[in-house]
Amino acid sequence: MILESKQLKDFLVDTGLVTKTEYDFVESQIKKGKIKDSIEKYFVSQNKISEDDLRRAQAYVMGIPFVDLKNQKIDVSVLSLIPEPLARKNNIVSFRKNIDSLEVAMLDINNLSTIEFIKKKVGLKILPRLTDSGSIKSAILQYQKSLRAEFGDLIQEDIKSLKNVGSLETEIKGETLEETLKKRAEELPVVRIVETLLKHAALQNASDIHIECLEDTLLIRYRIDGILHDAMSIPKTAATSIIARIKVLANLKLDEKRLPQDGRFDIDINDEKISFRVSIIPTYFGEKAVLRLLRENVGAYTMESMGFHGVNLERVHEAMKQATGMILTTGPTGSGKTTTLYTILELLNSSDVNIATIEDPIEYQVARINQTQVKPEIGFTFANGLRSLVRQDPDIIMVGEIRDNETASLAVNAALTGHVVLSTLHTNSAAGAIPRLIDMKVEPFLLVSTINIILGQRLVRKLTKNKERYILSKPELASLGKVVDLDKVLRTLKEENMIGKNDDWNNIYFYKANPSADSTDGYLGRIGIHEVLNMTSTIKNLVIKGATSDEIEAQAKKEGMLSMIEDGIFKCVTGLTTIEEVLRVVSE
Repeated sequence: MILESKQLKDFLVDTGLVTKTEYDFVESQIKKGKIKDSIEKYFVSQNKISEDDLRRAQAYVMGIPFVDLKNQKIDVSVLSLIPEPLARKNNIVSFRKNIDSLEVAMLDINNLSTIEFIKKKVGLKILPRLTDSGSIKSAILQYQKSLRAEFGDLIQEDIKSLKNVGSLETEIKGETLEETLKKRAEELPVVRIVETLLKHAALQNASDIHIECLEDTLLIRYRIDGILHDAMSIPKTAATSIIARIKVLANLKLDEKRLPQDGRFDIDINDEKISFRVSIIPTYFGEKAVLRLLRENVGAYTMESMGFHGVNLERVHEAMKQATGMILTTGPTGSGKTTTLYTILELLNSSDVNIATIEDPIEYQVARINQTQVKPEIGFTFANGLRSLVRQDPDIIMVGEIRDNETASLAVNAALTGHVVLSTLHTNSAAGAIPRLIDMKVEPFLLVSTINIILGQRLVRKLTKNKERYILSKPELASLGKVVDLDKVLRTLKEENMIGKNDDWNNIYFYKANPSADSTDGYLGRIGIHEVLNMTSTIKNLVIKGATSDEIEAQAKKEGMLSMIEDGIFKCVTGLTTIEEVLRVVSE
């Protein structure tokens, strides 16, 4: 994308993306041959401007309208004029149809062959418009939403073709149980049903699929934004075949129905690689399968996008600068602990450090990081793996979870001997990690010498943009004040310029969910609420004296730590979530 220098300069300076001084300096360096790139490429490489900023500049220079489709609902009949595969491959979508023309939004208006193809297909004049990547992504997501209704029909058609399949007992004639189950798993209707379930879950942004055998039906449930939803019911006759198909995909034993099994498989859904972590256990009415969806996009996260802000963010970044010590994340299963650690690893992942992990399982694959999977069945545990990892000359080690005394001891020793160690613990709060480690026979004086920070976190559902605002009444404020230090939250909001300096709780807005066609409960996605416990000298003294987690937490709050619930209320005021959602998650 080459733009005229004068017009590009006018746009970048007028919009405040770069200053005139910055532009003139880079221009002079290019003329002297000290910078080889064009001006626009240089600013992109230095993260001063984005590719989307360049597209806006191109629209400005060429006099082409720039459209933002991120909050625009596109008519399905108009959207479908360009087939989804073509739209996805060429980053082009149709968004408005006129009497004799079709307006299309695209990232590259020089893609003349695609424009000509669409013109011939629809028989209309094509009016190109420039847009940004977020708008294209939002529009393509609308394709997926229009497809959701079709999945139910597809599955029902395939189920009908399974109705006449006999029972296993009548089928086994000279065959082993495994051979019979394998035949069932490879039947075309079964393959299509399972493939459809997986795609449907991915389009719904589910984090888990639960396939549960009940007395007379097979129940499919999806966990979406932390809440389980019934997706569909399938006749019980299909249960054996569907579970067998999942076992085949995960390379598990087909004829083992008495013991739990764990496995994993990867598939591509709409050009996105998704890993499925499989757990199968026997239940009274048959086997139950739970599939965890792991998207290969951890690198897209930042600490800010996960909900860190203000002092919490500063403390995390300060801990990441340390050459030794431990960074611990705490919380229940599914609270985003591992994703937080992976994001920290991505920020630390540079060419001058050796990063190694020991995990169960490996949830995301990250370039330039040496990841190892534990295998307890052959004696390769966290403790054994960690003992071997420290001989691999690592600078940074991530231990998936500290579960036992031996792993805790080895992790602390690794932090003492010149390594940065990241790990997770299952505790209810950041302060609770310290007595938990002491309970694992780690000496208090070793903890104060190694721990840099402890993060506590939960995930709350995010409100959609279609939300309602309101002001709390005095009785409601009094009730909230019993569980939250409202004065501290108010100070934090003012310090981070989220409200005016003279605002108080009498004129501060909160928000409530407003269901819509796009979101039946008014929520979409999740974000973290956090507490970050810094190991200050006073906290260290309390640990040495054997203080309880409540005493440690009380001191941390005195020193400015926002508790998870206080951080949640902060995010309620900024419009990210609701008070009800924060209280639901923290009380869990």
